[in-house]
Amino acid sequence: MTGLVRKATLLSVCGLFVAGAAMASVPSPDLSIVGKVMKLVGASSGVLSTTVGDYTVTVHHTPGHCPGGVCLQIGRTGDTSHLFVGDTLFAGSIGRTDLPGGDYGVLMKSITGVLFPLGDDSVVHPGHGPDTTIGIERRTNPFLT
Repeated sequence: MTGLVRKATLLSVCGLFVAGAAMASVPSPDLSIVGKVMKLVGASSGVLSTTVGDYTVTVHHTPGHCPGGVCLQIGRTGDTSHLFVGDTLFAGSIGRTDLPGGDYGVLMKSITGVLFPLGDDSVVHPGHGPDTTIGIERRTNPFLT
């Protein structure tokens, strides 16, 4: 998927989730938009899901690169999940944690505790660079091996 097609698809499938994710990804020490939304809808686990047509869209709370960071998981039941991870995870690297609000330990917990359990076949679409999979990153990413 090209970057433009990927963004257009994400916008059309996710609607308001994209706006919420974009707002939640702004590095700000006092950002709590994700927490407020989770409380509002009673999603105490840090996961918020909805169905759009044949697709399930799940917002996973993945702080570390910035407070309130989220990753979007999109897929049809039984199909491979597609993860839109922004600056959380890259092919062969991870997101920066040296900016205000970044936390290396929290980022590692988000990657290994939230993204890794989504399955080795899950396709990762980072905010920059080439796509990858959870399995490739689990086995080869020098920050995670």
